[in-house]
Amino acid sequence: MINIRPIRANEIQTAKHVIFEVAYGIFGWDGTLEESIQYFESSDEFGDMDNFQTEYFDRGGLFLAVLDDETVIGSGAIRRMDENTAELKRVWLLEAYHGQGLGFRVVQRLLEFASQQGYTRVRLQTHPLQERALDFYRKIGFHEIPCYNDEPGEVSMEISIPGTNAETRSSPAQ
Repeated sequence: MINIRPIRANEIQTAKHVIFEVAYGIFGWDGTLEESIQYFESSDEFGDMDNFQTEYFDRGGLFLAVLDDETVIGSGAIRRMDENTAELKRVWLLEAYHGQGLGFRVVQRLLEFASQQGYTRVRLQTHPLQERALDFYRKIGFHEIPCYNDEPGEVSMEISIPGTNAETRSSPAQ
């Protein structure tokens, strides 16, 4: 049974492994998956996840785990950027679960949370090689914007949420 709920501390490592596994398939890094995990674990790339309580829950955000029974198969998070803006982060799902509407359910829940918190827009960044993710976000209603941080090689996107708009109420065609 699929369950989407706030992540627990004991699930962070598994959620990171899901991200590594999916990203490894997309980016085809040199070396093995385990070598890639060691490299990224030694950097600060996942510092926000290591400090998820402070980075998300304590800052007007939410971090979700997607579980199949009790196994973490995906994640998604949203955190405060400023009074009106939240940032969508860490939306990943194991390949075997793509096409089932789970990513949409995660993002929908995060957008609803953002609306409840009073945010009027949500931003995100993703790598241009993540074509499937970019198509998904466009179908939901995100549009490209100029880079909003120090990652100019990434694609920046935004959606307005004066409440949950009609475009985000129905699942995009998968």
